[in-house]
Amino acid sequence: MSRKTVLITGCSSGIGYDCAKALAKEYKVIATARKDADVARLKSEGFEAYRLDVTKSEEIDKVLDVVLKNHKTLYAVFNNAGYGLPGAVEDISKEALREQFETNFFGMWELTAKAVKIFRIQGYGRIINHSSILGLVSLRFRGAYNASKYAIEALDDTLRLELAGTDIFVSTINTGPVRSKFRENAIKMFLRRVDYKHSFFYEEYKAQMLEAKESSTAVFSRESDVVITNIRHALRAKKPRPRYYNTEATWILAFLKRILPTSWLDRVLIKV
Repeated sequence: MSRKTVLITGCSSGIGYDCAKALAKEYKVIATARKDADVARLKSEGFEAYRLDVTKSEEIDKVLDVVLKNHKTLYAVFNNAGYGLPGAVEDISKEALREQFETNFFGMWELTAKAVKIFRIQGYGRIINHSSILGLVSLRFRGAYNASKYAIEALDDTLRLELAGTDIFVSTINTGPVRSKFRENAIKMFLRRVDYKHSFFYEEYKAQMLEAKESSTAVFSRESDVVITNIRHALRAKKPRPRYYNTEATWILAFLKRILPTSWLDRVLIKV
């Protein structure tokens, strides 16, 4: 019996790469990455891999066309591609905010919408969208990232309603701190996109990012297997959950948002 085909974005490293490796024994994983060098490395490791910059419509179309040509059907899409851009709201330019949304939200939306059209014809399919604990609560200096993840939450909530009664399921993955290159890459983006030297928050930036100070949530950091477990459930379950929390930090902060008045929650979050 042929294995079900699962398309994963953002497989160059971190959670995307770890998920691709973990799922390869059970599914036909289509691993994608933005850079040609990463695609070549994935191919050398035995993956069916393609270049996919989710901000480019033509690359989304090309990958979907090739997958259907080679495999006839597509079982699931895991929209994992994304990055963080730290910086206070007042320090983020419109251009930088647009870039954050192009990858984290609009690219995810376009691949999702096009996959749903395929699933409609097939009569089944699964969408797994990678949000964050920061799609549920907000932290200081994460405004651009917070906003892009909150947008995913709204889109997924709407899409579930529109797909009700079908065999097409949407699951949102809310990941807390997981050990990866995410923070390292986020700081690189910060240095490139934020004029931190002239910021009101320069001293805090210096302590938190320029001197490589660990995040206050580092104590809660977990390995990517906590995410992989939930991805497996979302793929295997007859009726996958609409939402999956990863790490204790996600559970704790999501719980506090449900029970605390906003002003009280703000006092907690400002210390995180």
